[in-house]
Amino acid sequence: MSSQGSVSRQSKEEQDLYEMKKAAAEFYRVNRVPQEIERALGQLLLLQPQDLYGYLADYFTNLSAPPRISRLKGREVYDASGQLSIEAEVFCIVCNKEKSMSSAAVSSHSAPMETSLDWKAKSQERVDHVVTAVQWINEPLNSMLKDQNPCAQSEIDHILSSFFMARYLEEKTRNRENSCSPSQPEVVAPSPTPMQTKEKKNADKVKKSNMAEKPFVPAEPSEPVLHGSLAIGSLSLAVVKTGAQIQGIPLYKYIAALTGREAPTQFHIPASLVTLLSCGKTSPGKLNLLKEVILIPKMGQGVKQIITMTLELQKEMMRIVNSSTKAGAPQAVVCDSGAPTVSYERPEQPLDLITEACSNLELTLGTDIHLAVNCAAHELMDYSKGKYEVATGVLKSPDELADMYQTLICKYPAVVALIDPFRREDADQWERLSKATGHTCSLISDITYKSQAPPLPGVRGFILKPVNETTVSDLICITSKHKGSVLMGTTSSEPCNEESLSDIAVGLGLDYVILGGLSGAQRMLKYNRLISIEEELAQQGILVSKEKHPPPLLHGKTQEQNREDSLKEHSSQPV
Repeated sequence: MSSQGSVSRQSKEEQDLYEMKKAAAEFYRVNRVPQEIERALGQLLLLQPQDLYGYLADYFTNLSAPPRISRLKGREVYDASGQLSIEAEVFCIVCNKEKSMSSAAVSSHSAPMETSLDWKAKSQERVDHVVTAVQWINEPLNSMLKDQNPCAQSEIDHILSSFFMARYLEEKTRNRENSCSPSQPEVVAPSPTPMQTKEKKNADKVKKSNMAEKPFVPAEPSEPVLHGSLAIGSLSLAVVKTGAQIQGIPLYKYIAALTGREAPTQFHIPASLVTLLSCGKTSPGKLNLLKEVILIPKMGQGVKQIITMTLELQKEMMRIVNSSTKAGAPQAVVCDSGAPTVSYERPEQPLDLITEACSNLELTLGTDIHLAVNCAAHELMDYSKGKYEVATGVLKSPDELADMYQTLICKYPAVVALIDPFRREDADQWERLSKATGHTCSLISDITYKSQAPPLPGVRGFILKPVNETTVSDLICITSKHKGSVLMGTTSSEPCNEESLSDIAVGLGLDYVILGGLSGAQRMLKYNRLISIEEELAQQGILVSKEKHPPPLLHGKTQEQNREDSLKEHSSQPV
């Protein structure tokens, strides 16, 4: 009886073993395991690599399931200016293990017009901005991007942008309801201070005296920066870096492939426009107008050559300044843009300084180098008087400022570009100055906060900075829309350890990139990355040099020329 039970038990175990072997064989067959092992062993015998198991590991890794996003992590960090910011990190499942793939951060610069709050209010505003962004990343966006393919950049950017737009519309609706709600207590305007009363009287006087002149155009309402928007741009950048890592290619090549055009077989390095000098509102002198005087090198010069030339020029400029400065007077200091800032009263003085330094170094200004001036005119408008304060106590109407620019350009023909010479509202002056300067000087507009706004008349170039909710797909779309006319720029509140902007500029095929002055780790990191890319492309034999020379800085058509081309194209079509 016991013998029969033993035989029965044994036969059941054999049956179970048989079923398990059968299931295993079917599992391996369906997943082509025997064929892949046989092929791997065949290749191993044929190649006989020194690291046998390393070769097998690589072989089977290439057969592994594509990585998927497992989770996101947002954390609070500090940017280069010591301001609170965020960093987004992307985790993926790779070979059945969770792995941190990349992290990224973008600038959290606020819109230029947001200057009404005091420093405590601004500080709290920024904290709210960052806390909301971290919450977005760690909660709703974490769920929305889970199991997404990190190489599907456009799809992920669409999810991010749709999420942002939904939050934006919610906030807009909430604000509208709050402003219209009858239950809200009536807001009583505070009594004006004596200073405000005096400013109002002055403004009324200016308004009356200007009745015969062109009416002053008030400022356009600024779009508030939505709390949390940092999460969008940071995540988009982190995802594109993850995709490049998964593909095993440099970020600039990955971005070039994302542009939709045929994969380039050659690349060029954007010319680095370096900030030479600053004489803006934060400089110690009276001059406000020249926020940045920027060196434009010859096209075709290497990044190292540009940096060396700029440093030599700045050293000679400082020698001239220090030799002419009285004992005990303040010396030049480095400003937020990473360039020396000096004390001047008139716009001709810094340009004369650069001219003298170039002459001493036997550099031909207008041949070896050209200049661009970032005027940042929107920061200079005194709205109580309706004029630009180009220097302390020196006010210019928009028309007077246009005349001033024309005089400077005639006197200094090496100046081939003006960045934001007026506010956006002074469209007539943009057009007038463009017609007056013709092709000798390009007018450039910073569209970072107005990328969807119609182009200003007379503008030939656009500066774009990856900030807040700007995704990688947005950058690709904007540079494609304004092909050949976009310069990539940085802000003074750049992330400390983010060098991706250099890869983005190369990958998008831009001709110019503005990285600021040659001071500060966050800027030198980007310059060093450009040098690294340049050396890598040269070693691979796929580096080409652009031989265009300014003027003009940019060959993009103005708004009027684009309109004329459109009309010609329309009229040439058969009815």
